[in-house]
Amino acid sequence: MRFSYAETFCDPSYLAPLAQAAEAAGYDSFVVPDSLIFPAESDTRYPYTVDGDRAFLEDKPIIEPFTLIPFLAATTTRIRFTTFVLKFAIRQVVLVAKQAASIAVLSNDRLRLGVGISPWPEDFAAMDVPWEARGRRMDEMLDVLRACWGPDPVDFRGEFVHLDAMKVQPKPAHPIPIWVGGRSEPAYRRAATRGDGFHAIGLDPAGAALVVERMRRDRPEETFTISLRTGWDPQGMEPDVIRRERDEFEAVGIQHVVSAPWRNDADSWMRSMELLAGLVLDR
Repeated sequence: MRFSYAETFCDPSYLAPLAQAAEAAGYDSFVVPDSLIFPAESDTRYPYTVDGDRAFLEDKPIIEPFTLIPFLAATTTRIRFTTFVLKFAIRQVVLVAKQAASIAVLSNDRLRLGVGISPWPEDFAAMDVPWEARGRRMDEMLDVLRACWGPDPVDFRGEFVHLDAMKVQPKPAHPIPIWVGGRSEPAYRRAATRGDGFHAIGLDPAGAALVVERMRRDRPEETFTISLRTGWDPQGMEPDVIRRERDEFEAVGIQHVVSAPWRNDADSWMRSMELLAGLVLDR
């Protein structure tokens, strides 16, 4: 089991020290979020909180991932960087392919691309991308990514994307892992058919077991990684609870855990990271 540490919308001045500390502590990756806009009003229920409340996102200085990751990679040497998750369906796919490949080349293949579909129609409207058919379009976009990272010339004919015998450089030395995030059946299918892993969020061990069972039906190979984001906070939870959940998640087949505690200042974030490392990284 591997462990990653997520920055949860913190002050941008904390980011480089946190990434460096995560590397020194032995974490597998430093996880960065993505957000385009924050609708002043929205009828859409936020899917990743129990009550649909999105107030915790209000006024957070979320740095754009393809800007942030090269900055952090330049201050570190080993640790990977994972997007959790990039709002992929609202972006222009050839530009994403170019950005991701460029980061992979400059960082010595330390990029892991976690992708998902934004839950907000307002994101699509802001980017002038149709809300309709977003799932089929994203499926095709994942195919385009791999085509752009593969041999030239790239010639692609799809329902939404048409590319005529073009060259896309640079190429990553190794395939960039793509982990699909979500909690719906389409997300499970997308991960199984087009992903190298699956990102789940906010599950207890029983719920995690169901997700693992669902994914392993289609992707039994161990190289397909099943990841889970937790709310472990060693400054607010008993150490034995975290250790027990760690063992239970490992027992049901979770291979990678992202911890995302919420703190208010740099010292608290750093202390949380160090305490958690002492609890889980012996595995």
